[in-house]
Amino acid sequence: MSKLDKISASEDVKKLSFNEKTELCSEISDFIIDTVSKNGGHLASNLGVVELTVALHTVFDIPRDKFVWDVGHQSYVNKLLTGRREGFKTLRKLGGMSGFPKTSESEADVFNTGHSSTSISAALGIARARDLSGESFFVGAIFGDGSLTGGMMYEAMNDAGISKTPLILILNDNHMSISKNVGSVSKYLRALRLNPRYSHTKSVVERFLDRVPYIGGSAKRGIRRFKRRLRSVILPNNIFENMGFEYFGPVDGHDLKKLIEVLTLAKNAKKPVFVHVSTKKGKGYQPAENYPERFHGLGPFDKETGEVLQSKRDYSSVFGDKLFDIALENEDVVGITCAMPLGTGMSRFSKYFRDRFFDVGIAEQHGVTMAAGLAAGGRIPVIPVYSSFLQRAYDQILHDVCLQNLHVVFGVDRAGIVGADGETHQGIYDIAYLSSMPNMAILSPSTFSELEEMLSYAVNEHNGPIAIRYPRGSAQSSGRMPAFEFGRAHRLFTGNAVTVYATGRMVAAAQEVRRILGEDTCVVAVPTVRPLDRKTILETASPISCVIEDGICSEGLGSAIAEVFARENVDAKLLLFGFPDSPVPAGTIGELDRKYGVDAQSIAEAVRRLKG
Repeated sequence: MSKLDKISASEDVKKLSFNEKTELCSEISDFIIDTVSKNGGHLASNLGVVELTVALHTVFDIPRDKFVWDVGHQSYVNKLLTGRREGFKTLRKLGGMSGFPKTSESEADVFNTGHSSTSISAALGIARARDLSGESFFVGAIFGDGSLTGGMMYEAMNDAGISKTPLILILNDNHMSISKNVGSVSKYLRALRLNPRYSHTKSVVERFLDRVPYIGGSAKRGIRRFKRRLRSVILPNNIFENMGFEYFGPVDGHDLKKLIEVLTLAKNAKKPVFVHVSTKKGKGYQPAENYPERFHGLGPFDKETGEVLQSKRDYSSVFGDKLFDIALENEDVVGITCAMPLGTGMSRFSKYFRDRFFDVGIAEQHGVTMAAGLAAGGRIPVIPVYSSFLQRAYDQILHDVCLQNLHVVFGVDRAGIVGADGETHQGIYDIAYLSSMPNMAILSPSTFSELEEMLSYAVNEHNGPIAIRYPRGSAQSSGRMPAFEFGRAHRLFTGNAVTVYATGRMVAAAQEVRRILGEDTCVVAVPTVRPLDRKTILETASPISCVIEDGICSEGLGSAIAEVFARENVDAKLLLFGFPDSPVPAGTIGELDRKYGVDAQSIAEAVRRLKG
């Protein structure tokens, strides 16, 4: 029986000898590589925290002691050590185990995470609830250096550092978020890692101590005070100590012995502490070490060669390529990314237009308001952000862009259902929240060529804030769409019995509904969601009318069309097909469409039932 087979809780880890824990680390790495190669998932980030997680379970009693995993895509090891090995067979599948922490899954998952920079705030809240209850367990947060580019982290540290509430912050410093980290925070952490004066002096002291046969408790405390003073002389501007934390590190995140030692010190500190752990993303699997961006979140791959199945051209790459072409002709265009140049198709733009490209890190709020400033300064900022991440900048979009009617172009990538990443990443809310904002225009393409036309219009012709929402992947409607005209809907097929209105990737579903129901079905594509083409909507209304959208029904396209029908007293039965305003779990896009009844067959059957 392998070591991993015997582990279901922290107490099982504690029973192992040090050598057995080292073997356990190797088994965990092999297991994760094997699982992700079959199911897809987050590989490099999890391989980087194997030793750190084993050390955590050695020193602390999880789940009694509570640790919040920031973002959570590095929580696979914690899941393995808390009795969920069998769950990995269903990782990121419909009805299966989540790729992120989920409180409904295990008491070892103390807080649901999926977005960056939230862990310290959540952990501080849990710690304060503990204090108010008079309990005595340990509370901590584990986060990456990329998370430190998010301003919320500093708000939380500012509060936690002066609180005196015992709290353990663990920085997993792997020099990356999804893409390579940027900015002054990254440079500062690098300086801490590489300061030769501190590292040399520390090693001299440690070698001396190793030769001393016995050191009593008071001597140990004195040496610890000496080391803190030494650090304050060599690194006088340690920001974490200045914020009120006792700082430990940097420590090698793959040296299990040193990790156990430093976490034990942190545990005994009884105050806010900051543990700086230096790791390598993808540790132990050469392809992931060499290409950590490629192995961050991915589908199935050949684990022997590391070869990832070649993906088709997708909306993100189409967006990036078209923006590049537009920027060649229009020197006012600038590009902004929030730590995701590769994921949003901006890599080519970033390399060619170095002076016109800005990577702000995981800081969507800052990115949006900076875009507003660029627009106020006469430039045309284009900022592609995943739909679920753009939610983080709601107030900045409303207050800094829309109220001033500034010309900022938002690329709302991964709009609608995204699949296996689950509820924290489904982009189903953007139409609802963007539709409530003054001056905001919303476009939704159903083909690559339509996206290109929309982006050209948004940059070169539009005046004011405009969002183009496009799905993950390469699904397109069949046939060639009419040329894009801002504010116009298109009657693709005529019919008098049923009308199906659709936008984005759902135009393909609408075309399939017509194939099932017959030729007396009218299909209307709505590429401009806002402002809505009321004239075409009213002209095409049928006794039974349907709206299909890749978002929540509440305040979406269907709600807008329902309002038009109500105001104009249209005599029609209106069916709305979309997703509920409740969490949508992981699963393939096709599975989720069927589960929520937005696939063509389910819609056609609903119409037939209504017709009697």
